Amino acid sequence: MAGFQGTTTYKPGGTSDSAAKNYGFALTALTSLFFMWGFITCLNDILIPHLKSVFDLNYTQAMLIQFCFFGAYFAVSLPAGALVKRIGYRNGIVTGLLVASVGCLMFYPAAGTVSYPLFLGALFVLASGITVLQVSANPYVTALGDSATASSRLNLTQAFNSLGTTVAPFFGAMLILSSATIGMETMADAQSEADAVKLPYLLLASMLAVLAIVFSQLKLPQIDSHAPIRRDVASSTSAWSYPHLVLGALGIFLYVGAEVSIGSFLVNFLGQENIAGIEEAEAAHYIAYYWGGAMVGRFIGAALMRHIHPGLLLACNSVGSVVLISIAILGSGSLAMWAILLVGLCNSIMFPTIFSLALNRLGEHTSQGSGILCLAIVGGALIPLLQGMLADNIGIQLSFVLPVVCYIYICYYGIKGTEVRAD
Repeated sequence: MAGFQGTTTYKPGGTSDSAAKNYGFALTALTSLFFMWGFITCLNDILIPHLKSVFDLNYTQAMLIQFCFFGAYFAVSLPAGALVKRIGYRNGIVTGLLVASVGCLMFYPAAGTVSYPLFLGALFVLASGITVLQVSANPYVTALGDSATASSRLNLTQAFNSLGTTVAPFFGAMLILSSATIGMETMADAQSEADAVKLPYLLLASMLAVLAIVFSQLKLPQIDSHAPIRRDVASSTSAWSYPHLVLGALGIFLYVGAEVSIGSFLVNFLGQENIAGIEEAEAAHYIAYYWGGAMVGRFIGAALMRHIHPGLLLACNSVGSVVLISIAILGSGSLAMWAILLVGLCNSIMFPTIFSLALNRLGEHTSQGSGILCLAIVGGALIPLLQGMLADNIGIQLSFVLPVVCYIYICYYGIKGTEVRAD
């Protein structure tokens, strides 16, 4: 792995006092990144209704926002993995922050010209930067310490990602939706509405640029290699040779798809007369319980994984999700409402746990493996569309059978799919 200038060298298997001291500092610095990309990702939930109103879009056109955002993971993840392998994790983080900052800046001309294609282009660039961050930061966290506690560390940092997703809608509603105009009739109204995104995204661009400068100057532990590869798998020439990585990539695809899909349908689900029958504005407040549950669960999961095998905990949470969604499908009223909201608590540990288990013992192939896993995040663009097709044909409530199938597979992965071997 390419070295970092001015960094403390760390080789897995040995922990010096100076390196150990740097772990806490490095993890603290990385936590800010997890918060930022969670915050930015969740702002899409505000952009969708806002831009739908500005450009008078139908739901299919509005969902292009998610397609462009999650499509960037599909397009950029593998090149990002190769880039990070060449320039190193810290430089990869700086690059990702700068690209994301440029994406945020692109919202200014997009709003100025009231151009939906430019908004979509800005989202793609922004998500490309976040993809590079994901490819760099996730494996870096798993490498900063004992591999046996990698899932615990990643869950702890991902908890702050969930904090970002929990608070972002409140800020987005205040800065973007607070000036919404009902029933726009003129181009001037559309321009005013489009301009509402300028300030928040300029602020985000500035914060990301500052973080890039800070990380370029930080003295972080250098990761020369990851945990030693077992002798029986050391001859593998590609990360694709590891079944536990490939199965984990499918797990990431299904998990992200299920999580995003549930979140996308929550407001409509809660609006059903046999569930809660509440208006959209009121239903939106309950989404905080969904994302907040994921945040709380990650703090709990980080502690539990010190004593419980990550794969077993992953399987248990998957079973919990299946049970809760089944209650939501078959039940009604407040029982069904709270059952679907509590799925967020079960979701909590899934992404970081699958991610860390899939990267286990990949050695020199870790950055490539990280790119493959981030590639699989494209499930967030495809699974919601499939559930949308089901909802159109069999109803919203029954359409949640699709996430059930996703969680059943994740349960299998936690129990059987994490064994490290090479084909």
